[in-house]
Amino acid sequence: MQPQVWKAGADDVAAVAEAFVAGSLDEVVNAWVRAGDPAMDEAYKTTIGPQVVTKALAQDEVWLAGTGDEIWAVSLWQRVNSADRFHAEAAEARAFLDAAPEVVALQRMAAVSSLVAEAHPREFPHRYLHVIVTVPEHRGKGAGGAILADRLKAFSDAGESAFLEASTPRSSRLYARNGFAHEGAPIELPDGGPTLLPMWFRG
Repeated sequence: MQPQVWKAGADDVAAVAEAFVAGSLDEVVNAWVRAGDPAMDEAYKTTIGPQVVTKALAQDEVWLAGTGDEIWAVSLWQRVNSADRFHAEAAEARAFLDAAPEVVALQRMAAVSSLVAEAHPREFPHRYLHVIVTVPEHRGKGAGGAILADRLKAFSDAGESAFLEASTPRSSRLYARNGFAHEGAPIELPDGGPTLLPMWFRG
């Protein structure tokens, strides 16, 4: 069965949060941030992950793929007009770290937030794919590709560009198949973290 694509609404927060947490637990940057910290694992499942979804539904766009009422994949898209938001998020991450400097997960979160803020391109406006994840039992069914095809057609029709950082070679190949191209220097995360690969879709 081919997955359908639709935009989530505020009433969908509980179902979207459940799918997002399930799909993002092993996302490589997220997993690297939380590695070795059971308390952070629990906080992510119960608080942090749902908060990410709630914020995205309020401020950005959340696009889903699946069938009927079953969510297979979740994507969070931002419309970016300046770098202010990225710098504000980096400052927030540093403030959390200042309150608990011994927590490795907060050290890593502050590092990735700062590096991403500094490296984010200053070509405005553009759409930014913050993250796309698929629920484990629905991987390999084309849900992520369906979201990308739907959104990129809309951006192309509107004359908009889109940017992302691929976190694995496998994901970069998926993005390349959908029209993204590597552009810009890779972002090397510290402490054995993954390498982020900047990619652009220019319609």
